[in-house]
Amino acid sequence: MTYIILAFLYILSGFFMKYSDDLYDIKDNLTFSIFLDILCAIASVAATIYNIDAAYIFISILIGNLLVLKVDGIHHIISLVVFTAILLFAGIPHLELTIMLVCILGSMGDEIGHEKISTLTKNKFLNLFFEYRFMMKIVILLLAICGVFNIWTFVCFMLFELSYMAADIVFEKFN
Repeated sequence: MTYIILAFLYILSGFFMKYSDDLYDIKDNLTFSIFLDILCAIASVAATIYNIDAAYIFISILIGNLLVLKVDGIHHIISLVVFTAILLFAGIPHLELTIMLVCILGSMGDEIGHEKISTLTKNKFLNLFFEYRFMMKIVILLLAICGVFNIWTFVCFMLFELSYMAADIVFEKFN
């Protein structure tokens, strides 16, 4: 598998994650939401199994969302079960605790900031920073600059983020 395939998995994961969430939260379409979340879990776990950097990213997003109680629908629970079951079957990669904690904190910071910052401040920079979840992007970029992650990991994560935003646009256009 090359970085092109890995990038494709990140793109699928980001798109399915956001579209599924919008279907559940806005359209109350549980069936299709679950289907897309399962596809998201499969794409995410495939990347996780193949690439150690992706393992840090996707597992930290999962743990971060669990810790801030963002696993808030049956579609998320099913996705979590599918991701975890496949990962346990395939084998959890060896992860360094320090790197994992940094990534989890980045994920949690994005989720908490996204939900809370606009109620705490009118600062435009902070509101945009957390609206577009820049904390994890910065964490991954810094890990790549420091040589912990490959720079292509940052590129793949940015593709994940772009596809996440694209899903929002597609959802608004067709729903």
